[in-house]
Amino acid sequence: MTNVILVVEDRRDWAAYYPAKHLMTAQEYLDSSTVFPVGRVQVINLCRNYRYLSPGYYCSLLAEARGHRVLPSVRTVNDLSRKALYGLHFESFETALDKAMKKRRQDGDQLTIKIYFGQTEHAGLTELARQIFDQLPCPILQLEFRRRESWTVESVRPIGLHQLKGKEEDAFATALEAFNARVWRKAGSRRKFRYDLAMLVNPDEKLPPSDKVALRKFARAGADLGINVEQIGREDYPRLAEYDALFIRETTALDHHTYQFARKAEQEGMVVIDDPGSILRCTNKIYFAELMQGNKVSVPKTRFLFRGGRHDVQAMVEDLGLPVVLKIPDGSFSRGISKADSAEALEAALVEYFKQSAVVLAQEFMYTDYDWRIGVLNNRPLFACQYFMSKGHWQIYNHAGGKTQSGGSRTLPVQEVPTKVLRTALKAARLMGNGLYGVDMKQSGDRVVVVEVNDNPNVDSGVEDAWLGEDLYRQIMLEFLRRMEARRLGLAV
Repeated sequence: MTNVILVVEDRRDWAAYYPAKHLMTAQEYLDSSTVFPVGRVQVINLCRNYRYLSPGYYCSLLAEARGHRVLPSVRTVNDLSRKALYGLHFESFETALDKAMKKRRQDGDQLTIKIYFGQTEHAGLTELARQIFDQLPCPILQLEFRRRESWTVESVRPIGLHQLKGKEEDAFATALEAFNARVWRKAGSRRKFRYDLAMLVNPDEKLPPSDKVALRKFARAGADLGINVEQIGREDYPRLAEYDALFIRETTALDHHTYQFARKAEQEGMVVIDDPGSILRCTNKIYFAELMQGNKVSVPKTRFLFRGGRHDVQAMVEDLGLPVVLKIPDGSFSRGISKADSAEALEAALVEYFKQSAVVLAQEFMYTDYDWRIGVLNNRPLFACQYFMSKGHWQIYNHAGGKTQSGGSRTLPVQEVPTKVLRTALKAARLMGNGLYGVDMKQSGDRVVVVEVNDNPNVDSGVEDAWLGEDLYRQIMLEFLRRMEARRLGLAV
């Protein structure tokens, strides 16, 4: 459990708000004799300012020294102290700011707004406020925008709780409640758990890694082990540090918030699956193919093709045979993949693919009735599935006509998997790390090749759990528990 401490410079600064369980003055927090709650501590530093050597500055400094998580961090305080530093954060936001302001049809050439824990009451600027808070996490920020040729950020500065009046106090309280509901909970209002696990999901995702039934099974398995499993979304990024672990159940990508969540969780010392290293290694097919081939793991015969390079299509056909499979490096769920049945079709497809990516993979085609998927957790086989091709199609997923159809599946005990398939899967997964992976393979006679390794494999009710049932979810939660216990004891995970 995370204990939240609110630090104010003067208790009168908190007079407008509900009583908080752990409310301290800066002097009380800085006092070396103060007894703090046992376990993980999150400090929200609401001092009047964070100037160098001020009480606010020392509260953030000592919080980090004590192993407490603190908002704002000393790094954020230092970044906010000089425009040259915080200005670097906003270069990527200038275009978004200008578009947002044009939609608002803002009168005048100046605008001042306040951001409370990444939230603002100014219509049209909510997404920008969240992005700014992601880069400079501070409880209360005041921003000044100015229009010259386009809208730019003129200044950013933290302000104190005592400077808020009326509706601003209400906005702050609402944002604080959204940021950390624990501040407002009454003691004993829910069951006590040993650990808190955030499960990142996207309710609107069409092909999520786990369906709703599976998500509920994860939560039940966690609760049985003393783990509170709470679903979070993209908007919960600012409060990620409240948790002990992160389990990503949303399709990952490098240029995506899922990777940002994984990075932040790792930086916070949390247990995280999928960890950022696994996302990096698994999501890019160029990296994957090179890594597998360099470690003598059998993969389909592959060529890397580069935009602007010379491509001897006929030689490629002679080398790979027909048909040839083309892949975009970061495609997923059978997207960004096509099959060329002739040299002419291959040449035409390359023209289109190079409009999307500077690098394209060309691979030999291996038809099989099904693909193997071996689920691997911490270098141990977890489940085994055979995914059959979609009816009348050469892939598991068929996205034709704007609808996604998939073939059937068969789940079987790990001990019934052919030895070569299992051995190859474990070798491929070991190269990726010690997380949760789904190793996809094709088998033709004695030949077994790895097609890809998924960093967040599907765990769906009635499919991957068809053999192990509830125990599948329990084993995954047990691994989280093992890692969280190891972190608590300072042991290697």
